Amino acid sequence: MDNNKKVFCEECRKDVNYVVSRISMIGKIKEKEYVYTGMEAKCADCGSFVFVPELNDGNLKALYDVYREKNGIISLETILAIPRKYDIGKRPLSILLGWGEQTFTRYCDGDMPTKQYSDILIRIYSDPAYYLEILEAGKEKLATHSYEKSKKAADTLLKSQMPAKSKIDTVIRYVLNQCEDITPLALQKAVYYIQGFYCAFYGTFLFQEDCQAWVHGPVYKDIYFRYKNYRFDPIGKSENFDVSVFSSGEKAICDSVIQNICCYSGKVLERFTHNETPWLAARGDLPVTASSDRIIEKVLIKKYFDAVKRKYSMVNPSDIKAYAEDMFRAF
Repeated sequence: MDNNKKVFCEECRKDVNYVVSRISMIGKIKEKEYVYTGMEAKCADCGSFVFVPELNDGNLKALYDVYREKNGIISLETILAIPRKYDIGKRPLSILLGWGEQTFTRYCDGDMPTKQYSDILIRIYSDPAYYLEILEAGKEKLATHSYEKSKKAADTLLKSQMPAKSKIDTVIRYVLNQCEDITPLALQKAVYYIQGFYCAFYGTFLFQEDCQAWVHGPVYKDIYFRYKNYRFDPIGKSENFDVSVFSSGEKAICDSVIQNICCYSGKVLERFTHNETPWLAARGDLPVTASSDRIIEKVLIKKYFDAVKRKYSMVNPSDIKAYAEDMFRAF
């Protein structure tokens, strides 16, 4: 391939045109050899090798790209895409991650991250939910404007990755939209009660996901891992919810549970579920503090909430209030 840009040829002792060829090359990094595809240039007049700075830089990048691929290190292109993807500056991102202020900038300039830092960046790039967890946990480190615009970008990405959102995700977003300061523990219980009471009123389950009988009550495993970094802190409010995704019955159940059950703390709701048949039956003879991944079978949930609806002569979802108040008084 001819190039109109001239370079100096040591043999011809003058500036010449050159021809570029793609060839297989071998380079060494950390005492290990790597084969990569590079570019070499030859004088168009005498055929001698000539040095072209741009090609040399490209070959070095190609060598490091192969090194990154072989060793599971994030690519430079992916590193550069992260600040654009989450609308955050290089320095604020480095601070958010608890790294030196210029660490991420150096990575953008071509420095090689450690495997540990690389794994974090790979997960951040591929998982907006994980990035949101980090952003929420470290928001005090950022200026309010930086936090808000990055959160908006991450929220938008997360929503776009949920094409045909499952009903449980829709319910979660609605609960977070309506509740100002709900913790992960209380969110788990809200979703559980929405599932149970919806089945009691409409004869079918709102979503297919199973919950498990964990130490602290019914738990939807995916929800746990999604919000576990919040621990005992409230989850951030979900914005701009379109209620048209719900039928009137779905919204009525969600609203009643939010109003009549989410008014109690997660620990209080934990005590509610610890006295209910589905969790007790699933736990069986397990010790109180024993970990468990036992499924709370849907047939148990249906049977229990059907019985609750009959006992309290529930006619519409607002009648859930009587059950919640009785459970609270029981303590």
